[in-house]
Amino acid sequence: MKKVAGLSTALCLLFLGSCIASAQEAADEIMAPPKVLVIQREFVKPGKTGSLHEKSESAFIRAMTAAKWPTHYFAADSLSGPSRELFFVGYPSFEAWEKDNLDTAKNATLSAGLDRASIADGELLSSYDSAAYVYRPDLSLRPDSVSVRNMRYFEISVFTVRPGHQHEWDALVKMYTSGFEKSVPHAHWATFESMYGANNGGVFLVFNPMRSLAEVDASMGDDKQFMSSMSESDRKKLGELEAACVESVQTNLFVFNPKMSYPSEEWIKADPFWKPKAAASDKERAAKPPQ
Repeated sequence: MKKVAGLSTALCLLFLGSCIASAQEAADEIMAPPKVLVIQREFVKPGKTGSLHEKSESAFIRAMTAAKWPTHYFAADSLSGPSRELFFVGYPSFEAWEKDNLDTAKNATLSAGLDRASIADGELLSSYDSAAYVYRPDLSLRPDSVSVRNMRYFEISVFTVRPGHQHEWDALVKMYTSGFEKSVPHAHWATFESMYGANNGGVFLVFNPMRSLAEVDASMGDDKQFMSSMSESDRKKLGELEAACVESVQTNLFVFNPKMSYPSEEWIKADPFWKPKAAASDKERAAKPPQ
């Protein structure tokens, strides 16, 4: 990750990524972030993205659907940065994650189906990794004010905190949380701390769910609203905390992909987006009269 100049502005912009709320958003069922979030990343080879990868991933979905597996996940494609897919699986605890793994291993049919799918999918990938994160409600702001299943994008910001500066980081985020809570009424984000995975020491993820990228346009100038709400001494303190604790920050956009997701029936019933129409078969296309 490269260091970012003008960090105060960068922090304002990323925390405002999902601050634009709508009446429909308020009507949606709220969903609290999971206590444990497992993120699997697949880095796809050039030319192997799109429908080719979607077809490969459908084998996992078929295996889990046939087994009526209770653990669900959803996928997102990268719109910036290296070509990759993220798969999000939430659990109420690490014990629940363990149980899911053990139950999968005990199910011979499901395990065999997943193994076959992994072999085919692996041909498309340049690398793969997995990491586990824990939810930090004390560093989040109104994260349950929106329903992720009704969103279409994630803006994900990765913060690396300097070793030994956790105290300053907590103080910094709490200043942002307090300031946005007062100055930007609809601001919301969820923060997760890395616990297991590569380069996980002092790494925090800030999630901003969005319905549309128009929300990014709408929020571009809102950092001024936040900064103007602070006193001169608070702005000075904010800059000092940032300089002391933040080693790097990187922000990227991801778009949800229902074709690579295994959502629950509740998600599908609430939003048809999660059950995309299947492509017509060769027989159906042949039977269709020419236009």
